[in-house]
Amino acid sequence: MPSIVYRGVGSRIAYERRIASFTQAELARAAGTSLGTIRKIERGERGVSDAVLDAIADALDIDPARLLPDKERPDDRVHRAMPGLSSVLATYDVPEDAPYRSLRALAEAVASVVAWRLGAQYVRVARAAPDLLAELCRALQGAEPGDRPAVARLLVDACRAADAVAYKYGARDLSARLIDLMRWAVRQADDPVADATTAYVRTETFFAARAHAAGLRALEFAVDQAPTSSAAEAVAARGALHMRAAVIAGRAGDGDATVTHLDAARVLGDQVPEGVYGGTAFGPDSVRIHEVSVAVSLGEDHLGRALKLAREWATPRDLPAERRSGFYIELGRAQLWSGRPDAAFESLKVARRIAPQHAREHRWVREDAATLRRLKRADAESLSNSAEWCHAGAGA
Repeated sequence: MPSIVYRGVGSRIAYERRIASFTQAELARAAGTSLGTIRKIERGERGVSDAVLDAIADALDIDPARLLPDKERPDDRVHRAMPGLSSVLATYDVPEDAPYRSLRALAEAVASVVAWRLGAQYVRVARAAPDLLAELCRALQGAEPGDRPAVARLLVDACRAADAVAYKYGARDLSARLIDLMRWAVRQADDPVADATTAYVRTETFFAARAHAAGLRALEFAVDQAPTSSAAEAVAARGALHMRAAVIAGRAGDGDATVTHLDAARVLGDQVPEGVYGGTAFGPDSVRIHEVSVAVSLGEDHLGRALKLAREWATPRDLPAERRSGFYIELGRAQLWSGRPDAAFESLKVARRIAPQHAREHRWVREDAATLRRLKRADAESLSNSAEWCHAGAGA
């Protein structure tokens, strides 16, 4: 199928090029294209194919979605990548006989998609994931016995990045299949932290099915099986499981379990600096964000805690964009339910500025934007624009 050609991106490319302090010639060299091509694109004299758009975005170190014209939705590009992921999942245990990169090169490629996931750059993840997963499956089949655990761990991490996109864009069956692939790969990784990571991600299937009590049981079992060493990555793995358990316990309406797991997460969070461990952000700040999530899950009697925390604390800028955006989405919901629609709208706008793709695809953003549009008809234009941007009402 021919690559889609986009029109109207020239001004966006020129803007991002200037922000990056690139000349047209420097951008052309970095993107592997000609100076004449860059000039024609920026003047609007020619369109841009998917391949060229991705090359320019990579050269500027931004997500391609930032360059798309207004009429082009990032989710269209993501959904076009879904068949490629399905193909990999159909053949993961019988991959084709083809070359694959060295373990070091594969690790660097996986680190990139993990960083894109944490930064909510889902278009980049979706474009890279099918080929990367297929290559990792080939590498796992052909690896020497001593290298197999490391390759398996890379496959777990890459599956998690792909799953984040599938889950957030509503491809729940595909998400469940990716999690099954994670569970298959992690058995070959011989890594208790990877086991904990897989259990953490598997909770999505319970959220999707609204099987919160079963999800809580699965997480509590995972906590019992988690590594008990004092190494930072092991501490963070246990803490992340407790954070996740607190949230799903809140969704299940189990207040006692919520408090127990949140307290445990808080204790463990104080033992390590905030950071990304095994692909999961964890530390004191992440626990605070989950306190807001838990308060929203538990409902009306607990919303004051969420609002108080927001007054006393602000998310550090060095937290992953996806997590910071999630905080403001949760806060907006608490504000809306507390009768503060103006504050809720401001929080949703902050979430959008931090991680546009994350906010756009979040079910609660759609629901809250639709509610705000009904409540705040005096601000109809700005609210309608926001509601249309996140397709509120479409599956909200």
